[in-house]
Amino acid sequence: MAESAGSVMLARSAMNRAVTEGQRPAGRPVRGARRISAALAGLAASTRHELLTFDDPVASAGFAIPEPFLELAGACMRAAVERAEEVRRIVPRHALPRLEGGLRSPGRARLVETIPFKMIVVDRTVAAIPLDLELLYNGLLLIRDPVVVQALVRTHHVSWAAAEEPGRAAAPPPPPPRELPSQLRPVLDALLSGVTDETAAARLGMSARTYSRRVGELMAALGTTSRFRAGAEAARRGWV
Repeated sequence: MAESAGSVMLARSAMNRAVTEGQRPAGRPVRGARRISAALAGLAASTRHELLTFDDPVASAGFAIPEPFLELAGACMRAAVERAEEVRRIVPRHALPRLEGGLRSPGRARLVETIPFKMIVVDRTVAAIPLDLELLYNGLLLIRDPVVVQALVRTHHVSWAAAEEPGRAAAPPPPPPRELPSQLRPVLDALLSGVTDETAAARLGMSARTYSRRVGELMAALGTTSRFRAGAEAARRGWV
């Protein structure tokens, strides 16, 4: 996963470098439903050999995106998939129940916990990324800079190697507890107070090893490995 995160940083660094050091922008912003639709149709029509995507089929749920746009975007993607000799789709695991057999379409697909951003790369020569990294309907960046495109291809390659085949996907993790377990309340309070682990363990009458184990249990309950995010997540759940 560290290598995958590094590849994402590489792709973003390449885009920034192309903007700050190059004579041309990293990509061309495309806004407006008509222009976005035309850009997607152009990508589909230009596909010959390879199609790489990061996609979340349920990302648009809950947003007021016109149905005609969704239908056209879907048709463009299906056309690109049918034209390409090699198709590799990476989707988040939570989208699997709503794909409705989409993983059986031409090409291959693998699952990850989360995708870094939505992305389409055609023949390793042109890429499209949503301007907000989430929804193509809100605008996209059409990228032809070879350095940036190759960085995005590498990002996809590393993620693909670490992703799971759909038939081998692990069972989803159990849902987080609705309430903070009572034995972890003192640990959360200690973390929020900002004292050192040694001080917290002494105040709670625990050994350093026991306190460290309880902190791990708290992080697991909060679904994070960051102590900074732990406080924010605890507040979001109403535990503080």
